[in-house]
Amino acid sequence: MRDDPSLIDRPFAVGGSAEGRGVLTTCNYPAREFGVHSAMPTSQAYRLCPDLVVAPVNIPKYREVSVQMHEIFEQFTDVIEPLSLDEAYLDVSDSTLFDGSASRIAEAIREQIKTEINITVSAGVSINKFLAKVASDWNKPDGQKVVTPDEVDAFTAALEVRAIPGVGPVTAEKLKRMGFQKCTDLRNAEARVLKRRFGSFAQTLIERAHGRDNRPVNTSRIRKSLSVEHTYTQDLKNGQPCFDKLPGLLDELRGRIDKGKLAPRIQKAYVKIKFSDFSTTTVERVGTAATLTDYQELLADGLARRDLPVRLLGLGVRLSPDFPEHFEQLPLRMEHDDY
Repeated sequence: MRDDPSLIDRPFAVGGSAEGRGVLTTCNYPAREFGVHSAMPTSQAYRLCPDLVVAPVNIPKYREVSVQMHEIFEQFTDVIEPLSLDEAYLDVSDSTLFDGSASRIAEAIREQIKTEINITVSAGVSINKFLAKVASDWNKPDGQKVVTPDEVDAFTAALEVRAIPGVGPVTAEKLKRMGFQKCTDLRNAEARVLKRRFGSFAQTLIERAHGRDNRPVNTSRIRKSLSVEHTYTQDLKNGQPCFDKLPGLLDELRGRIDKGKLAPRIQKAYVKIKFSDFSTTTVERVGTAATLTDYQELLADGLARRDLPVRLLGLGVRLSPDFPEHFEQLPLRMEHDDY
């Protein structure tokens, strides 16, 4: 839209071809008025909006703009945690710019990006990452939301539980059936009840429902997994045709592993399968690695879960934290004493 202003008022999206079973990565607000949204199959988007204009993904362009944006961020703080090409957390607690006003810093960043890159961005300003993230979605597009310390309690209490990161449609529905629709409902929940249903995530639910988030802004992030996947133009028959795709996917995955020098960090392998009804399953097992035999066994387990054709196949690995730069195996010395 920046490069072709004629698209600004037209329903417009970016994504894959409808013929190739593509999906949309994003769309503008005129398109959303028709019910179009990101992650929607392009063919479905065309049915909702026949006049939709769809442009192909252009990663090099996005990376170029992302670099420009981050260069602007760095003029205001060096405590930056990138989330994606176009999103990041910025900690400006120690900044002396604009008399230390976080809201004025956010306004300055947004104005500079608009002036120098000619795109608009939205910002959320608050006392922690959770609240800043929620606030950043509040006044889109080209807006800003500030949640001050004295507003945190009321602001958080009114939030729907699905605003909590990690609460997807399935978890939100479970919480709804338990009587928890807003964060204020979660505040009155018994911790043991939530823990029985949601395990360790229960504590996060309680903390976020009170607007609490003690996570620091991390300037370096460690990759925890690596994967490749492919959506097929025609559904694969549940069986040998799926196994026939494994060598090609594995070659692609190994290429990415080698490029990142990640082989020493592989902890286990996993297979992702999306069936023809769009249901998804993932199979992983400790003791597996990026070998064809492991993936064959994982795939067999996954295919047995649904007797349906397969729309998508993916292979991946879970990774351990980085080794120290100069890793050395030390000898084991044993001592014992009388206890």
